Amino acid sequence: MALPVLRLKRGREHPRTHPWIFKGDVASVSDVAPGDAVTVVESSGRFVGRGFYNPRPALCCRILTRRDEPIDSAFFMRRVADAVALRTVSGTPSTLGRLVWSEADGLPGLVVDRYGDVIAVQCLTLGMARQRASVVAALRAAAGDLPVFSADDPIGAGHEGFVPARGWVDRPGPASVILEEDGVKLQMTLGGGHKTGLYLDQRQNHRRVAEGAAGRLVLDAFAYTAAFACHALARGARAAVCIESSAEALAGARVNLALNGLTDRAEVVPANAFDELRRLDREGARFGLVIIDPPPFARSRDAVEAAARGYKEINLRALRLLEPGGRLATFSCSHHVSDAAFEDICREAATDAGVTVRVLDRLTQSPDHPVLLTVPETRYLKGLLLELV
Repeated sequence: MALPVLRLKRGREHPRTHPWIFKGDVASVSDVAPGDAVTVVESSGRFVGRGFYNPRPALCCRILTRRDEPIDSAFFMRRVADAVALRTVSGTPSTLGRLVWSEADGLPGLVVDRYGDVIAVQCLTLGMARQRASVVAALRAAAGDLPVFSADDPIGAGHEGFVPARGWVDRPGPASVILEEDGVKLQMTLGGGHKTGLYLDQRQNHRRVAEGAAGRLVLDAFAYTAAFACHALARGARAAVCIESSAEALAGARVNLALNGLTDRAEVVPANAFDELRRLDREGARFGLVIIDPPPFARSRDAVEAAARGYKEINLRALRLLEPGGRLATFSCSHHVSDAAFEDICREAATDAGVTVRVLDRLTQSPDHPVLLTVPETRYLKGLLLELV
């Protein structure tokens, strides 16, 4: 049976290397239920690809395939198997990390993370949410018959017009799992926290930032569950102060510190990071290592200007808190803020703070979050490791 057809406007067809189609790109679309697959064609009728259509958001269609093939259970079996194979080392699938990264794995609207013997699935589009059963079957075929937890993002679901699933798909798994990163234990509670439960994109950065932590006093602002602080303390940091406003994250931070026997060298401060950074600056506090890893400040292009002000403020305060030779690890996970823009913000903050810093490293997301050159949104995490001269 022929699929409904979405026809692109003349002039909106080339180059068609990006999977996103916005309402302004569409000349016409035949009768189709929200979340169903459509065949995308050029204005001339030439085949472009197939994807799920949803008239509700401005981003109304994301192309899943540029081949003339059905988007069915066999399609998901192939795509998920390819994604898992990409992350398979020495014949064994990864047991900790991202298994599917949306557009980067040809499955836009789907994020899958593995936490030991548990898989967490996040559907970001109505079309993908309706294919959850096929996704789960494909994951179990590729990664093993593991319990699967649905961790849909309420914000994304609201934009797309579906009820976010939050819970076990068909059989229960553990309430929480204890994971290990480079000898550091971290607890992840299913259904709690941000993203699918843990910031897997920072795994390599945890190690890199902790390399120079020995003997230093550490400030971990926007600490979440204190992963950066735990890694720094485990690598010999003298002590750490963790600032976090979320009660749930604070509880997780205390658990992680206790799991690693680090409680006596850490102070967990329940406070707004902006306010606490200002207070510490006023009081003349000094740290050997400061980590700034805030949530995204710019969730849309309209928010970039306000986000830039926020990033500049926290980085200016952080730079003022460094002792001579101190280091700042600063991050942005707002994909609307480019690498160049983020570096400009940090440069302006250093200028206003009256300090000179050298760039020790430029940081990004872990390799299991692959990046497509023609889809810049797949690279969102950027960071700088700076040292006060």
